[in-house]
Amino acid sequence: MNLFFAGGLATFLLIGLPVAFSLGLLAVLGMYLFNGGSVAFDQVPIIAYSALDDFTLTALPMYVLMSQILVVSGVGRDLYEMASKWFRHFPGGLAIATVFCCTIFSAISGSSVATAVTVGVVALPEMVQRGYKRRYVLGLLAAGGTLGILIPPSVPMIIYGSLTGESVGQLFIAGVVPGIILTLSFMIFASIQMRHIKEKPATWNERWEASKKAIWGLLLPVAIIGGIYSGIFTPTEAAAVGVVLSFLIAILVYRNLTFMNLKKIILTTVNTSAMILFIIIGAKLLGFILTMLQIPQQITEAATGTDVSPWVILIVINLVLLGLGMFLETVSILVITVPMLYPIITALGFDPIWFAIIMVINMELALITPPVGLNLFVLKGLDNKNSLGEIVKGVIPYALIMVLFIILMCFFPQIATYFVGDVQ
Repeated sequence: MNLFFAGGLATFLLIGLPVAFSLGLLAVLGMYLFNGGSVAFDQVPIIAYSALDDFTLTALPMYVLMSQILVVSGVGRDLYEMASKWFRHFPGGLAIATVFCCTIFSAISGSSVATAVTVGVVALPEMVQRGYKRRYVLGLLAAGGTLGILIPPSVPMIIYGSLTGESVGQLFIAGVVPGIILTLSFMIFASIQMRHIKEKPATWNERWEASKKAIWGLLLPVAIIGGIYSGIFTPTEAAAVGVVLSFLIAILVYRNLTFMNLKKIILTTVNTSAMILFIIIGAKLLGFILTMLQIPQQITEAATGTDVSPWVILIVINLVLLGLGMFLETVSILVITVPMLYPIITALGFDPIWFAIIMVINMELALITPPVGLNLFVLKGLDNKNSLGEIVKGVIPYALIMVLFIILMCFFPQIATYFVGDVQ
């Protein structure tokens, strides 16, 4: 029976069926064969409705909308200009500025793809023109873009919270310190790797002028995270606040929100949100039949009933996530694996909030591991001079940094969990 579901899913994905329909079709077949024939189909609309009848998920399209508004408005350009003025006098200063800009824009948008595109459009030609090796720049941008799903707000964390019932506010706060440490690690490595380039420092006047232009982009993540942490509003309410603020910034500050731009923003938001929600419906349908057949319970009992150390099981889980990341995108991996992994993790005594951060870092790796690393293809599309092989070579050191950071998180889980008790 387990072979039927595993083989069926692999077959559907290999023939090119979209993930949402692969999950849904496999679930319907499972219901027909193992749960009462066509009578079981009556459950399909009920499960689909219940999958989306979750207040937590209302934050998802709003964060996607906020991301799209900021991409179009030009916030990323001003953030990069400010960062370059403040950091360019250090060895590899523009590389440090690029990581800093990725971090701030990640905290605004919550989207890795949006971060990689927005920062990449500005940083790639600027850095190559100033003598930075294209391979190094591409690797830096691909890795820096992944910070978008670790630093809150984060769409994968919203999905994890929806699937497990864990507090999204706690998940967001848990991502802050790991995000800062990973950012600093990227900065240090990039500075060492590109230390041969050092530019003339900007004047203090140039720095303050650039900072004034970028101040709105800097204040937005402070307002969102500060509001959540202080209890002024929930993560879902924070998404609504972020949308309103981003609209005001685009209209009143940048003044470039034309009708055509607005149409593009809305269409992209609808397409992205619908794709994610369809995947969630498919996963819920598959989860229903798997639960009816007690497959997750069997897997949990098999994992917890062995004499193997829980840490060995955790290593295996990480290897499985890494393997899936080579072929599936982030949302698909989450909705397929979390319903089965969550009971195992809690039964083994691991903190589910801590494990969420471990999963998100694995999802970061999924964004930069071939053959289906989404950030790799995004950067390849920015310039016809970029080759996929060149991007992969450039991103390998950052992937190793992420792996080392996962190991560090295993030894020191407090990195993620220290502050979460103050947030609901």
